[in-house]
Parts: sequence; C-alpha cells; structure tokens
Amino acid sequence: GDDGDVTFTVYRNCVADDDDVCATERWADLCKGPHIPSSNRVPAFKLLRTAGAYWRGREDRPMLQRIYGTAWESKKRLNEHLEQLEEAAKRDHRKLGRELELLHFPDELGPGMVIFLPKGAVVRKQMEDWSRAEHLRRGYEMVYTPHLADERMWVTSGHLENFGELMYDAMEHEHARYRLKPMNCPLHILAYRSKTRSYRDLPLRIGELGTVYRFERSGVVNGMLRARGFTQDDAHIFARPDQMVDEVAGVLDFIGDVFDTFGFGTPSRVALSTRPEKAIGDSADWNYAEKSLAEAIEAVGWAYEIDPGEGAFYGPKIDVHAKDAIGREWQLSTCQFDFNLPERFDLTYIGEDGDKHRTYMVHRALFGSVERFFAVLLESTGGAFPTWLAPVQVVVVPVASDHDEYADRVASRLASEGVRVEVDPATETLGNRIRKAQTGKVPYALVVGGDEAEAGTVSIRPYSGDQRKGVPLDEFVGEINDEIVTRRA
Repeated sequence: GDDGDVTFTVYRNCVADDDDVCATERWADLCKGPHIPSSNRVPAFKLLRTAGAYWRGREDRPMLQRIYGTAWESKKRLNEHLEQLEEAAKRDHRKLGRELELLHFPDELGPGMVIFLPKGAVVRKQMEDWSRAEHLRRGYEMVYTPHLADERMWVTSGHLENFGELMYDAMEHEHARYRLKPMNCPLHILAYRSKTRSYRDLPLRIGELGTVYRFERSGVVNGMLRARGFTQDDAHIFARPDQMVDEVAGVLDFIGDVFDTFGFGTPSRVALSTRPEKAIGDSADWNYAEKSLAEAIEAVGWAYEIDPGEGAFYGPKIDVHAKDAIGREWQLSTCQFDFNLPERFDLTYIGEDGDKHRTYMVHRALFGSVERFFAVLLESTGGAFPTWLAPVQVVVVPVASDHDEYADRVASRLASEGVRVEVDPATETLGNRIRKAQTGKVPYALVVGGDEAEAGTVSIRPYSGDQRKGVPLDEFVGEINDEIVTRRA
C-alpha cells in the first residue's frame, strides 16, 4: 500500500523426512496445490497473460492478480497448443461477428448481452426455423411463456433457494414481487398442469425457444459463450415410468440429427453423470433413472463414459460433446432426469387404474442456448457458413456497368427460388468486388459479362472449391437449390 506495508503469500514444499511434520507444515499459501518443488519438473510451459480477479469472485472484496499459463508434457505439444490458441483468437466469435456484420456488443447493453445484426439474424432464423420444424415433426407441442413470473413460483420451484445468486433482483409492483426467469421449466410445468392428464396423454413433449436471464458475474461472462441473456431450445418431456427409455433415446436421436445437420458429426464424448453426494430422492428412483439413461444411450449405439457423482442434486443427466474444426471440445446438448420438480409441483396423471400416479420429467436442450451454439458454430466455420445458413448465399458481380441489367435478371431468378442474393454493381474494380465477396465469406460469387449475358450462363467463383465458367443459369439454380434443401455442410 501507500504506507509501504506490503503483504503477500507464498507456498513452500515440505522437504522434511518426518511425515508428521509434512502433514502439519506442508503449505503456507492461498492455493491448495498440489505443487511441485521446481518448475524444472515441467517439460514445457508458457505464461500467457495476467488479469485482475476479485477475492472469491466478490466485487466488494480485494482485487488479486491472476496469472494464466499452460503446461505440457513436451515442447511439441506446447507448440501445438499455442498454435491452436492463435487459431482460436482468429476465430473468436466477437471478432468475426464484428468483421462479418453479424453481431454487436455495445457497452450500453452491459456485459453478457448481444444484438444480432441483420446478417446474424438471418443465420439465427435459419437455426430456429429448422429447430421448430424438427420439434413439430417429432411430436413436440410448442408454447410461449412470459419472461418474468411471480416470485412465489420461484419459491415453489426451489430456484430462489438454490439458484438465487444467479437470479436478477425482484421487481415490486402492486404489492407483488416478480423475477426474470432464469429457467423455463417451472412455466412448462404450469402448462402441463393446465388440465388433468391421463395416462393416454403421455408422453407430453412441451417445447419453447425461451429467453432466460442469469446474473453471471462479470469475471465469467464471455461473449455469447457465457451470457446473461440467452435463448434456450428448451423442452420438457412428461411421461410414465415405462416410457422413459424410449423418450430419452428419442432425445439422443434428435441430438444426433442436430450434430449432423450443423456439421459436427458424431459426438466426441457422451457422459452419463450419476448421483452426487448431496442428492434428493430415493435410491431406487436414482437407480432406475441411471439405468434408463444408460439403456437409452445403448439403444442409439453411442459409446459413453460415467462421470461419477456429477449429476444434479435432483437427478442424473447425459451431456453430449462435439469437437469443432480446430479440435476444441464443446459440451453442447444435455438431457436430464428430474425427481425434484414433479414432487414440488405435485405432477400427476390418472392411470389405467383410475388413481393418481407421479409423472416423470425430463429436461433437455439440444443447442444448449441459441447464442452459445451460434458462437461455437461461427468459430468452428470461421464465419464460412454452409450455404443453407449463410446470410448472403450468392453475390452477382457484373464485369462492367453494361452488364448490370443481366446481373439483375440473374439475381431476380435466384430470388424467385428463395435464394438470398445480392448484386454488387460495377462501382469498383472487378477485382475489389470479387475480393469483397471472398472476405465476406459468401458461398458463391457469380461473375457475369457480355459472354454470359449472350449465352444465359454464369461464371462461378465459390468461396471454396474450383471455379467454373459458362455454367447455364438453370443448372446453377438447380445445384444451389439442392445444396440448400439437403443442408449440405
């Protein structure tokens, strides 16, 4: 400090021969370790950056200095990791979002909030349209629920007690207290409880693209990867016990389609998280739930690992991971068993015997959140979206102003087929306009001049792949339509 009284902490390794001394005098620091006697023991390491961090994440506590580094078993692996970090920095979704005019993170919004600009909104709409259509095809019933609810509901659900630190403060109006929703599940439960349910009504799959709000600390907010406001492709399945294996298997099959459609392929890791030390519910229920989840994974033919004790306090879960184009692994989709909320909200159905029976419940989110999935997809593709997702699918580039009329006719034909197309008129050099299409990562630039206008053809310059000249316009329209309809990555 200013008075010269500086305090710092250190650690020291025990080098005594007496085990009792080691047990009592091993450490004297803030870090529990384990530590090593010397950095010479590390084959390869590099310090990366420093940052301030509040003690225990609280803004009212002292600021500490955090030092980030990375250590590896060899210099070769260290260099590979550093190259990946460099590539990841180039692909950062905030950087690409700004360069490609997809996203805006204005300071006025505050941390963890984003504006989807028109081009980004086009990509997001394609994601959401596909999601809604697939949910309907698979027998989900879609709902809309409010963004806030009476605080009493969050008391009943247990969120205020167990999740309160991540909830925004209450708003008081007309002697009632309201909270922005951090989860969609209690509202879907209220939709289930809108009438008495029979065993014939089950399974009931309630889905929503629902926006939620969580007060993540500023130190952990990370663009759209860890946000304060985000939209989940959320659904809750209400079912009888005998339906659970098939329902979970159906969720996993759906996850597989998500991964295939958006170019992630086979899951890189599937983890079944089992009962934690602090859990609610009977052991028999936990055993049944874990067995059901395992049988569902086996039914779809996926290899999986057990994460012992990593389940939620209210039930076991399945987490599904994907690797992106540069080898980073992301946890994207989750399917979760819940014993807690059916009890808290007394969810029942009328069985064949005429009596009430407890309804089983599954939470699941396949994108996880639309924003986070968008960010992962943007970083994995480097902004070069597959044609069906690209905000602009084709740019028509006339060689000179004399060819603007034909360029407009080509664009009109493509637009009539539903293709997202723009014309870049001859106000700059041809080379500059072709480069603009490339830096904008537009899937196709069509160059048209006198020869093309006379023959009714186009010259194709794809973002990736071989150039082709003299392609009949009808042929290109058929090709791009097929690419869009089949959603080829």
